[in-house]
This record gives sequence, C-alpha cells and structure tokens, in this order.
Amino acid sequence: MTALPDGIDTFLHQAGWSDAAIEPLPGDASFRRYFRLRRQGDGSGETAMLMHAPPPHEDPGPFLHVALWLASHDMRGPAILAQNPREGWVLIEDFGDRRMREWIDEGPGEELPIYATAIDTLVGLHRHPPGPFSPYDMPTYLREVDLFTEWYCAAAGLDVDEAGFRGAWEEALEPLLVRQHPGVTVLRDYHAENIMLPPDGSQGLIDFQDAVVGHPAYDLVSLLQDARRDVSPELERAMIDRYVAAAQPGEDFEADYARLGAQRNAKIVGIFTRLHRRDGKPRYLSMIPRVWRALERDLEHHALAPVARWFDTNIPRAIRESDGGDIA
Repeated sequence: MTALPDGIDTFLHQAGWSDAAIEPLPGDASFRRYFRLRRQGDGSGETAMLMHAPPPHEDPGPFLHVALWLASHDMRGPAILAQNPREGWVLIEDFGDRRMREWIDEGPGEELPIYATAIDTLVGLHRHPPGPFSPYDMPTYLREVDLFTEWYCAAAGLDVDEAGFRGAWEEALEPLLVRQHPGVTVLRDYHAENIMLPPDGSQGLIDFQDAVVGHPAYDLVSLLQDARRDVSPELERAMIDRYVAAAQPGEDFEADYARLGAQRNAKIVGIFTRLHRRDGKPRYLSMIPRVWRALERDLEHHALAPVARWFDTNIPRAIRESDGGDIA
C-alpha cells in the first residue's frame, strides 16, 4: 500500500474531511501527488480532489493564483475548497475521471465536437485581458529550447553547435514578440490529458499553474500538436480555421503557430529525455517520435528557415527518424 504523506490527517481534519476514504491516484511528471477523497459518514458519496505539492520541490501558490484568476473570469478551473500552501496542501473540486483523451479514444465520433469546444474555450480565454502573470519572453523561449541540446543531444552523443542553435531560434522567434503584446493568458499545457469532462457537460481545466502572458497561438499548438495523442492533419487544420474565424488573430498567425510549434516540440523532446535519463521515467520515450514528427512539419514553414538549417547541419536524419532508442 502506498504510504500517505505526513500531515495529511491534520489537513483533512482542518478542512472538514477527516471521515473521508483516501484513494491515491497515478502521478504525472512532477513531484505533485493527487488523492481522491470520498465522504463516508453522511452517505452522500461526495468527492473532492486533494493535491499535495510539497515545498521545496513544488509550490501550490502559482496554482492557487491562476485558479482564482480563472474563476474571476468565468473560466472552468476547479473550485478551491481548502488550502494550506505552506505545507503544500490544496483541496479542490473533483471533476471526475473523464479526461478528454480517454473519452475520445472510447468514442471517436465525439472527437470533432469536443475539440471544437476546446477551441471555443481558448477563444473565450483570449477575449479577456491577460492575467497578472510573468511574460513569455525571449529569454524564456531560449531557456526552454536549450533543454533540447542539454538533454537530448547529450543523451544521443551529439556534439552540436549550441551557440548557433540559440542564434537560429532568436532569429526565428524575434518577429512574433511584437505580436504577443499585450498578449493573452497562456496556460502552457492545454492538451487532451489536461481537459476534464465533468458530469455537468462542461470542460474543466487543470494543470495550469505555469500560466504566463504570451502569444495566442501557443495553447493552440499545445492542443493540436499533442505530444500524448495523435491529432490528424485534417483535424488540426479544421481547428486552426475555427480559431482564426472566431478570434481574427491577424495574417502572421500561422507563421507564429509554426514558430511556437517548433519551439514547444523541441523543448518537449528535451524534457522527455530528461524525464527518462534523470528521473527514471522511461515511458516518455515512446512519445518522442510523435513529437519529432510534429517538429519536422513545423520546420517546413519558411518562418523556421534558420532553425531548419541548424537541424539539417547538426542532427543526422537517421536520428531524427529514430524511435528514441538512441537515448535509451
């Protein structure tokens, strides 16, 4: 049986949930842990989700900050029921077990309307002024893509031009910076495993604690170039068109979509390699080929020409088309 964290009984007593049955849930790629609570004493069967994000590895403060902002702007994040940020405890509304990903896998005919609703959620989010969050600026973009050379290239035994890598990204990304002011709230991990389908028929948002102010294309990329499930080119095209028709983001939007797609996918290849090599989580290796394929499509756009040249010079084609075994 999985040991429960120290302090859980004290927090649940203070929150009025001391009679609840505690069910540990599978973890994600972080130090956070989740538990489903189910009341036993009153016969209601009421449930709630308990998040443990213990310092110093985690800090629930950003999650609470973003959750309160979303709630104040009629966005469907989970309600906060109780909290003790200093000890890393947050008790939140339970959205249930139905994630967008599994729901579509079990009922493929629902894919189009569910993605359409997810697009409409982004349109609604982007109609609000950006939240009081940090900017997604050039140093942040570059720090993220550095994960590719730091982890993937090192793991693959590649001696690459790191300075040229940064310079290529700076050249490619510079044009979009002016178009992300004043910007929109970017949730950063908006994809099919972080969109819940509660029983009330809404779509609930989770895992948004890293929100920043940035470009409206970023969360669209996160959703439609999903590292965890295949999204067909036809669906991707239809959903981009749906967003553009509703939001009218401007003529350079698709170039920026490609720029941010390449940036995000390069970062994810690095992160998934790190999860395997440093954190002992090899299951992420199986996702790298999907991310590579999306990255290759993005690099075909003329806006990524400097980055594409770097990849052609520094990363052998055989490695780019591999199944990730070269870093296992």
